[in-house]
This record gives sequence, C-alpha cells and structure tokens, in this order.
Amino acid sequence: MINDKSMETRNVVILGSGPAGLTAAIYTARAGLSPLVLEGSQPGGQLTITTDVENFPGFRSGVMGPALIEEMREQALHVGAEIRRDQAVKVDLAVWPFSIDTEEGSIRARTLIIATGASAKWLGLPEESLGEGGLYGKGLSACATCDGFFFRGKQVVVVGGGDTALEEATFLARLAEKVYVVHRRDAFRASKAMQERTFNTPNIEILWNKVVTRIHDPAEGRVTGVTLKDTKTGETSVLPVDGVFVAIGHQPNTVLFAGLLEMDENGYLRTFGGTRTSVPGVFAAGDVADPVYRQAITAAGSGCMAAIDAERWLGEQDAVSG
Repeated sequence: MINDKSMETRNVVILGSGPAGLTAAIYTARAGLSPLVLEGSQPGGQLTITTDVENFPGFRSGVMGPALIEEMREQALHVGAEIRRDQAVKVDLAVWPFSIDTEEGSIRARTLIIATGASAKWLGLPEESLGEGGLYGKGLSACATCDGFFFRGKQVVVVGGGDTALEEATFLARLAEKVYVVHRRDAFRASKAMQERTFNTPNIEILWNKVVTRIHDPAEGRVTGVTLKDTKTGETSVLPVDGVFVAIGHQPNTVLFAGLLEMDENGYLRTFGGTRTSVPGVFAAGDVADPVYRQAITAAGSGCMAAIDAERWLGEQDAVSG
C-alpha cells in the first residue's frame, strides 16, 4: 500500500466503538488529539445486544446495555471526538503514519488504537438469534459474570468442557439452585484443578455425551428449557431450565491484523507494558487483547490506558498535529 501524502491524516484513529473504543475517544478528545472513531461492523459492540447491566459503576438501579453505549457515544461526541459509521478493511502498519483502507475510503493515522473486541462462539441454533425474536439476553448468555446475578435460585445449563465452561459453572453454582454442565464427550479437557472443583460442587450435575439441539422457547420470549441429544445413542430429551450459558470460547476480532501484530495462540493481541502492541504507535484495548476478564468496565479501563499511552507516545515522537 502506498502511503499517499494527500490522504487525510489523524493523530488518533480508533477501530471499534464499544466501551474500550469510546472511552479511548473521550480521553484522547479531551487531550486535544481530535480522534476519529470507526464504529465497525457492530456499532457499540456486545453491549448493544445486552439487556440489563447491573455491574457498571454509577448506575445503582442498573442500565440497559444500548443506553449505556449511547451515553458513552454522546459523551465522546460532546468532548470533540468524531465518529463515523465505517469500518477498516485493510491496514498497513509497515509505514508510518499508518494507512487504513475503509469501506468509504482511506485515511492515515499517527497512532492507532485497536478496540475491535471479541465475539462469543455460539452453537449455531436458530433460537440463539441476536436479532428480533432471539433469546440472547432473555436467558441465553455467554458470560456468567455478567448475567449470573439474574439466575439466583434458578436452574441453568452451561455448555462446554474446557476451563471457561467449568469456571462459569462453579461461579453460577454460588447463585443458582442447580447447574447442569452439558458436554459432548465423556471427559473434560479442562485442567485437573478445575475438574476437581466442579466435581466437588454439590449443586453441579454433569451431563456427559450430550449436545444441545434446541433452546426453548422463542415463542415465550425467554428460555424455558433445552432439548438434549445423546451423542452415543441418538436419544433426545427435554430439560427444563431458566438459563443457558454457552461457554465454548470467544473469537477475538483480529483477522485484519494477522501477520502484522503479535498475537497469542488464540488470536488475542499481545500487549507490552500497558496497551502497547508489537508495533510502536499501535495500541490495543478491551476484549481484543483480554481473554480473561471480558467486562465492560475492564474494557473501558483499558480504553483509558490506551488513550494515555497513545498521547504519551505522540509526545515522545513530537508528532501531534492540530
């Protein structure tokens, strides 16, 4: 890619408009850096498909996910950030300022903050639809830490067999009356310590050699149970539950940066000494670099860190332009 000097050049370009990206926009705008936010394919990130958020500080009665994102967005605009309904399709990090091809054109960035997030892996069932009529946020979740509070005294299913699934199950067991762990095989791939903790939790029941083939019931607008299929016999059964937690992993949205930035074995961006990536001037914030916490508040915090890191880096290069 040729770095055309006539191209629009910005001090800060932020890819992604979830809590990490918008917080980075607020901080860099207040620092006078005139950031540009490219909203991406899912403006607002995962919070836009989340209903009640009760663990974000400052909202004692909770807040709807879309409303929280809208407040962040309006705040970013208020302090001087520019937000475009556009997304990057190609980046060149070999030449500075960096070049970014978008669906609408091309721009250059003196610093780049990557806040493209991560996407939960789902089961591929129609009932999981994230749109109108789906059960996401209505008893179907991919985050026990986020939504477990709503299932106190209820019965839930956790789908998966790795460390994440068993961590979700043991967390939910402290809140729910009963937790069923559905696993397609007859042995877990999770660590021995996590398995022992799970087996020793009295209100967790393991359903071996089972897969979920249907989640009930979109017609009622909430989860009422699941259909299970035995992977050995093919027999099916219906298990009444109030919630389904899918814990088969997350996929960081990092395809655009393959071969350009260092990643871990699962595709999460590696950061060094804060939010700095393997390329100077490029920073990562939020779930795209966080396989552990994946919370709105931690994403927002890392967005603040990335903004400060970017501001300091620009200062070190004496590269800020009005």
